[in-house]
Parts: sequence; C-alpha cells; structure tokens
Amino acid sequence: MGDRVEEILGWYGSESPGVLRNLRWMLESGRLAGTGKLVILPVDQGFEHGPARSFAKNQAGYDPLYHYQLAIDAGCNAYAAPLGFLEAGARQFSGRIPTILKLNNSDSLWSDEDPKPAVTGSVEDALRLGCAAVGFTIYPGSCHRNEMYAEFQQIAEDAKASGLAVVLWSYPRGADLSNKGETAIDVVAYAAQIAAQLGAHIIKVKPPTAEIEQAAARKVYQEQNIDISSLPERIAHVIQSAFAGRRIVIFSGGAAKDKEAVLEEIRGIAKGGGFGSIMGRNSFQRPKSEGIELLQAIMAIYDEQA
Repeated sequence: MGDRVEEILGWYGSESPGVLRNLRWMLESGRLAGTGKLVILPVDQGFEHGPARSFAKNQAGYDPLYHYQLAIDAGCNAYAAPLGFLEAGARQFSGRIPTILKLNNSDSLWSDEDPKPAVTGSVEDALRLGCAAVGFTIYPGSCHRNEMYAEFQQIAEDAKASGLAVVLWSYPRGADLSNKGETAIDVVAYAAQIAAQLGAHIIKVKPPTAEIEQAAARKVYQEQNIDISSLPERIAHVIQSAFAGRRIVIFSGGAAKDKEAVLEEIRGIAKGGGFGSIMGRNSFQRPKSEGIELLQAIMAIYDEQA
C-alpha cells in the first residue's frame, strides 16, 4: 500500500520536503492510510449556511469539538474548517488528526449571482494551529474569478514556502452559468483543470452530471465520442482532466440525502477512479453513531477500489 503513496508524492516533484511531509501525513492517516484514497470531514457550513441550517438536525454539532472527535472516531484522513472552529480545538486535538484551515468563506445573508468569498484566515494562522494544509474556494464562471485566482496564487505561494499543502475547492458559479451548468461534465472537468493549473495539490469538485453547458465543448464531446453516459465514466473524465490523473481529485458529498443514495454515488466515484470524498452535512447532521457508520461505509468502498 505504501507504494501507492510514494507514487502519488512523485507527482509533486517540485515541492519542498515540508509540503511532501504534510501530503504524506494526510495520505497515511485514518482508516484509508496508505491506500492513496482520502475521506475528509469539512465543517464550513456554519459560516456558509448559518448555525440552525447546519446543526439543528444534530445539535451536538454546534460544538466545534464534536467535529474534531467525529473525524477522529470515524478514521478520516483530515478535518477541514474555518479559523474559529479550528482554534476552538487546536490545542486539545493537536497532532491527533491532520487539519486543513479554510482560508476564505461566504455567508448566505447576501445573495449574488457572481459571488466572491472573503479571506477569513491566513497562512500564519495555519502554521500557528499546526495544520497540514490550507483550503481555499474559487468560483470559475464568476465575474470575480480573476480576483479569486490572484488571491489564491498569493496564498498558495506563501503556503508552499511554509511547507503546507494546498487544497482548492473549485466550484463553477456565476451569472453566465445555468443551475444545471454548475455540475455539467464539461464545466466540472474545466474546473478541475483550472485548479490543477493554479497549483493545487488536492482538488475538490462536485460529482458531474451528463449535462453539457458550453456549445463549443458539446461539439468536441460529440466528435471525439467522449463517454459521459455513466457516473464512473464522467468521474474518469474529470480525473483525466486534472493532468491525466496526476493530481489528487476528491468529490463533494453535496446536499443531505439518504444513506443508500450517498453510497450509490460513492460507488460510482470509486469505480471511476476518484481519489476520495469530502463529506460534511451527510455525516455530521446524523446522530454520531450513524455519521461514523456512514463515513466508514464510504471508506470501505474506496478501500475496495484501492
């Protein structure tokens, strides 16, 4: 199993020993250690959607320490959150699980077709808190995308110089994209390519649908007979779009849904060669025992495909 980790780290040959150490820390943590697969618990929803919408279904989730412990008990590779949640448990949980400081966030008190998150933390905060990585969100398709790319470039440069790994949420969104277009196969594949070109070590995108948003892309998909008929085929295409599979691409869990629907989607992602999942609401909005059971069932699926 260790050979797979070495292979993956070999894709990042320009990086410093510090960055490679932190990538290894995540790849060699939790129940999936050594497999090259990742299941990460992200809890930025309190900031993004508000406390009641995020935590009322399982009120233990109002406590930031709950999420640290959930990630540890389930055997996740890492735990990602904004500054406040990580600060609340950083000392108590120091060294027990790799953490990812989410450095920009949005709230839902203002609606904008072309959103732009605010920078809410720093590389210095991540170092102070002992994090393995920083996280950042970009919205390809937004009229503010170039500002986000520039912000990310500076943060990624500082993080890499400090030995931190870089995780990029690449979520297409904007006035010129339809709702269906945000998860269209051509758009999600493009988002993965953009994230890889921006220098992300780990790329997070949404599972793609068979929709094709761009007319120019539709012509190529048809002419080249690119198979997007099933979720595994679409996942494989997204992985291919991130440097022919030489970048770690993981997939979001999305809106809350029943357990079997979650696992069916995970099977498709795993079969298509996805590197893993970053699963928030579908885990922490359940009672703790059910959340752990779901996360471990997801890990078992990825382990079978490793």
